[in-house]
Amino acid sequence: MVGYDIVSERFDLSNRVVIITGAGQGIGRAFAQAFAAAGAIPVIAELKADAGESVAEGIRETGAQALAVATDVGDEQSTLALAAVVQERFGRIDGLINNAGIFSTIKMRSFSEIPLAEWNQIMHVNVTGVFLMTRAVAPMMKKQRFGRIINISSAAVTMGRSGYLHYIASKSALLGMSRSLAHELGGDGVTVNSLLPGATDTEVERATVSPEQRKAMLAMRSVSRAETPEDLVGTALFLASPDSAFLTGQSLTVDGGLTHL
Repeated sequence: MVGYDIVSERFDLSNRVVIITGAGQGIGRAFAQAFAAAGAIPVIAELKADAGESVAEGIRETGAQALAVATDVGDEQSTLALAAVVQERFGRIDGLINNAGIFSTIKMRSFSEIPLAEWNQIMHVNVTGVFLMTRAVAPMMKKQRFGRIINISSAAVTMGRSGYLHYIASKSALLGMSRSLAHELGGDGVTVNSLLPGATDTEVERATVSPEQRKAMLAMRSVSRAETPEDLVGTALFLASPDSAFLTGQSLTVDGGLTHL
């Protein structure tokens, strides 16, 4: 029982302040709700202010704490303002989940047909947004000598899927960023890892995925069922906990065994 008590204490997320970007819907919302249930204080950093506040209010109705801050991850001043608000309100920033990104609205097409403006938009949000958010919270994490940064990549990276070159390129970049940042921040007690979800069912429709493609993907999984945001929660909670202190620069795939890298 002694060992169990030690593990339970280390996995405890009580009062940990965790910023989750893009948490107004889908996977980010599931993270916010799960972290609140685990005793953490989720900060919903969401571009759509009403959606973010709705998630925060729902969490507060359960008796847990939550804060919503309207945030544009691609705008440096917005990310710095978010970090300042959280620091002033709670005095610490324990975790950052870089979940905000553009995918569901992307039209599937050949790389030669991708408009340059769309390419730039994907890179600005999916890559630059992660860079800016991480840079905004890193000083506080380094000061307190504790931090957990989780970059939400995609299992599609390991598949090399066609038709989404800009998305695949952007999510591939997060793997390299996580590894490099792990070296830069490790000495300050800050870990940086990537979580790679498979195709996950949320309320956001993906018009470019046909029923045939969906059926084929389900058949390829070792766990042959649809993936939901809740399937990602356990891994995220572990990566955000003190118990993951010696795990950094890694890429963890949660896709029901579709890929095996």
